[in-house]
Amino acid sequence: MSSRSHLLNDRTAETYRRRVTDGVERIAGRLAGTQRPFTGITPDALAPTVSAPDLENPLGDTTAALDELEDVYLRDAVYFHHPRYLAHLNCPVVIPAVLGEAVLSAVNSSLDTWDQSAGGTLIEQRLIDWTAQRLGLGDAADGVFTSGGSQSNLQALLLAREEAVLLARKRAEAAGAEGGIVPSTADLLPRLRILTSTCSHFSVEKSAKLLGLPHGAVVPVPCDDDRRMRPAALAAELERCAAEDATVMAVVATAGTTDFGSIDPLPRIADLCAQYGTWLHVDAAYGCGLLVSRRRGMLDGISRADSVTVDYHKSFFQPVSSSAVLVRDRATLRHATYHADYLNPEHSAHRRIPNQVDKSLQTTRRFDALKLWLTLRVMGPDGVGELFDEVVDRAAEAGRLLAADPRFELVTAPQLSTLVFRWVPDSDPLMDAKDVDHANLHAREALFASGDAIVAGTVVDGRHWLKFTLLNPETTLDDISAVLDLIAGHAQRHVDDHAHALSATAC
Repeated sequence: MSSRSHLLNDRTAETYRRRVTDGVERIAGRLAGTQRPFTGITPDALAPTVSAPDLENPLGDTTAALDELEDVYLRDAVYFHHPRYLAHLNCPVVIPAVLGEAVLSAVNSSLDTWDQSAGGTLIEQRLIDWTAQRLGLGDAADGVFTSGGSQSNLQALLLAREEAVLLARKRAEAAGAEGGIVPSTADLLPRLRILTSTCSHFSVEKSAKLLGLPHGAVVPVPCDDDRRMRPAALAAELERCAAEDATVMAVVATAGTTDFGSIDPLPRIADLCAQYGTWLHVDAAYGCGLLVSRRRGMLDGISRADSVTVDYHKSFFQPVSSSAVLVRDRATLRHATYHADYLNPEHSAHRRIPNQVDKSLQTTRRFDALKLWLTLRVMGPDGVGELFDEVVDRAAEAGRLLAADPRFELVTAPQLSTLVFRWVPDSDPLMDAKDVDHANLHAREALFASGDAIVAGTVVDGRHWLKFTLLNPETTLDDISAVLDLIAGHAQRHVDDHAHALSATAC
């Protein structure tokens, strides 16, 4: 068979139809027959299977390649659609979005320039405008789709850094008439600070490093018992930075922390940012589902942000990747603009040709906006919000279940759909905190190895805890109860086995 026969074009359209149908049939069968979220296979066990195929010698047949794919991937994949996948911020996906994925992959538009995407450019821009309107950012708002929350946070902080540097240089230039020296950007970087809660996403720290900020530039602000940033502590840090002649380039508030789903007190934080003239970025990668929820009021204050991160692939039930960064003032996006004669020459901007690369950190970029477009056109915002509200409701029910179960303790009542908890033993004077940690770690690992369910883990105040992240409306309270029983069983067996081993050693 000629290599050209594998190209997708007008002559191979029917072949494309048959091959994709074969693949869809395989996936549909796999999804319908999935009995648990994971097989429990280990990296060492799977690695030889993936290493076996000779990539220099093709199979030459799609059916054979799909058969092989069953062994190297599909059989042992982690399936987020299963109701007992309760680990990370991975959602099951809605069918209209999957249809959009198929369309965008086949057409293969690149969203960097108008002459590579045409209508795709306008669809993405329309969705940015729609999201900005839901956020309440105003008529001057703009944004761009990104690969995920980490990239969105990075771009927002890049804009904040450039705005802070620009303001500092303008002030120095104004003072220059009186003999002041205008500092360079390199001179200013060591003085820049980012204030964010102790529960914020790790990408804030990573972004600071990528942006050339010194170690310690990210200042952690303490949280209250509900794991929300304490405004009084933020005010103290803002005052301290001012006294030390450090420039707070941004305050990062979180609307849905990864561990707890907690939402920082946005109105009070916005007041402080306004008082100190500081850029406010809100990381709503998780909490953006509230934009289409009956709980929209939980995001009060977000309209005052200078930039916002949203992840549709978390709480809008979209396939990865689908994210965006939004800004209140579209003019700030100029800090990400570079013109290349071969791609987006300056004269194209003068002619008002919409090249999205002018706003993006990426050049070649997928038409991920199409997935959200089809989702909204088929389901509508209220349909998506109904699904998100279901998982938040379920988390509240699960929180009450955990609070009433003497086998477990809960860090805090959930605000969104995340619960952090751990198994605790019956009163046992021989068990110390490390023993309880080991029992919970073992329970998580044993559950993962069994494939019966998947839960996450984290560290709170130096101790190991378990975590449910509920993003599947199909997960029932019965599923949660069953997983709790499994966790308790694994933990108790670990304790019993350990006690037996100690007893045998003593003898």
